[in-house]
Amino acid sequence: MTTELSAATFKLADKAALSPAQQQLETTLLTFIREHRNGPKTGLFVIHGDAGTGKSAVLAAAFSQLQALSRSKTPNDLQGTENYLVVNHNEMLKIYKRLAGDEPDLRKKDFQKPTPLINRLAKTNKQADVVFVDEAHLLLTQPDRYNKFTEQNQLTELIKHSRVVVLVFDPHQVLKLKSYWQNTDLAPFLAQYPHQSFNLDDQFRVTGNADVVNWIDQFTQGQLLPKPHDDQFDFRIFADGQPMYDLIRQRDHAVSLSRLVATADFPYVVNHGTWYVTAGTLKLPWDKVNLTDDPWALRPETLNEVGSIYTIQGFDLNYAGVILGPSVGYDVETASIVVHPDRYEDQEAFKKRDDLGNLTPLQTKIIFNSINVLMKRGRYGLYLYAVDPVLRQHLLAL
Repeated sequence: MTTELSAATFKLADKAALSPAQQQLETTLLTFIREHRNGPKTGLFVIHGDAGTGKSAVLAAAFSQLQALSRSKTPNDLQGTENYLVVNHNEMLKIYKRLAGDEPDLRKKDFQKPTPLINRLAKTNKQADVVFVDEAHLLLTQPDRYNKFTEQNQLTELIKHSRVVVLVFDPHQVLKLKSYWQNTDLAPFLAQYPHQSFNLDDQFRVTGNADVVNWIDQFTQGQLLPKPHDDQFDFRIFADGQPMYDLIRQRDHAVSLSRLVATADFPYVVNHGTWYVTAGTLKLPWDKVNLTDDPWALRPETLNEVGSIYTIQGFDLNYAGVILGPSVGYDVETASIVVHPDRYEDQEAFKKRDDLGNLTPLQTKIIFNSINVLMKRGRYGLYLYAVDPVLRQHLLAL
C-alpha cells in the first residue's frame, strides 16, 4: 500500500512530493494573497483542473503553509490572519478535519461547510482574510432552505465576507442543477474583482498513460474508442458484476482502498431501509448515510457496499470498479454513448429550476459529469460493467 494513501483518500503530499507545477501554483497563490489581502476589492484566485490533477493536494499544502504563517510566533505579514478552507461535501470535509489532527498549525475549526461560515460571518458582520474553496463547482447557485442557505449564490456571499477567495473550479464535476456552474458563469465575478487563474494539466491520480485518460475523456463526450493498452494500468471490462466485485475484493485485500461505485441509476431514499444496486448476478447495498468521522472509503465495511458520486468525489482509490447503470446506453445508428435522464434515479440532482432554460442538455451533462468523476477514481486500475446490454456488448467487443 502506498504511504500517501494510508491516512487519506486524496493525496495530501508534503512539499517535496509536489510537482514543479504544483510548487509554482503554491508560490503564486501565496504571492497573490499577500498582494490582495489589503486591497480595495476582494481578490479572486481560480485554480482549474480536471479530476485527478492534484487540486486538493496543492490546496491543502498551501492552506497549511498559510495557517503556519498566521499562527507563527515570529512576526510576518500574514501573522494573525483569519483564514478558512470550505468544501460543500461532507466526506471531503471529514478528510480535511483528519488532516488537522496531523498538522500542528491546523485546527478542526479551520475547515467548514460554506453555509455555516457565511451565516456566521454575516451575523457578526466580520470579514475573513482568506477563504479557500475546494470543489467550488459544488457551491449553491440558488437558495437551499433545507441547508439553511437563503441567499442566491454562495460564491457571492463568500466574496462579500472575505478579502481573498481561492477557488478550485472544474465545471466537468458539477453534479446537481442547484449548483449548476459553467466556465462562463465565473465571468461576471472575474469582471468585477482583481483576479488570477492557474491551470493544472498533469494527471496525478490515474497512473494510466495518455491513451487511458483520453479514452475516459472521449467516453464522457459520447465517443467509444478502441480499448487502450497500458502494462502499468489495469483496465478491464466485465460481462457480469460478480467477477468484477470478486477482483475488487482481492485488490482491497492486497493493497487496500479498492471499492465498487455506480452511477445514480438505482433507487435510493435516505433513511428508508436498505436499497440495492444490481449488476448482472451481483446485488449489493448502496452506501449508507455515514455519521462517523471516517470517510466512506476508509471504513473496511464499505467493501460490502456500492459507493456513489457523493461518497467518492474528490477521493483517490487504488482500484475502482464502476457500474454504469440503466441511464447509460449506446446508440447503434450514431455509434455513440447516450444517456437517458428519465432513467437517472438521483431526483435531487434534477430538482427543477426555472432560470436555466431547457434542462435536458444540462441533465445530460450532469450524468456524463458523474461518469467522469467515477471513472477517474482509480490510481492503478479501472474495471467497468454496463447494465445496458447493447452498451455492454460494445464494450466487451473492444
